[in-house]
Amino acid sequence: MGFFEQVHRLVGQVPRGRVVTYGQIAQALGRPHGARAVGWAMRQCPDDLPWHRVVNAQGRISLRGMYAHCDLQRALLEEEGVIFDPADRIDLRRFGWDGF
Repeated sequence: MGFFEQVHRLVGQVPRGRVVTYGQIAQALGRPHGARAVGWAMRQCPDDLPWHRVVNAQGRISLRGMYAHCDLQRALLEEEGVIFDPADRIDLRRFGWDGF
């Protein structure tokens, strides 16, 4: 199984109402400095995976230049009960998931 497929498999495990970071996924795959590679894999994420549950290390949405997708990601997360603070961050201690 290739790296992208491994990323997609892990993303599929993230439960509703929880988020993980690009770095967490990279770490779980034995690539502690591979967060950027996870981002590339997420650009090719199959439609049936919960792509919206992956955020950056600050608990923010990281779709630069794709504002419509940012709005969609936020809406999907809020629909699952994830709360954003006034600075548009998610409390990773509260909503983060480390079940890998």
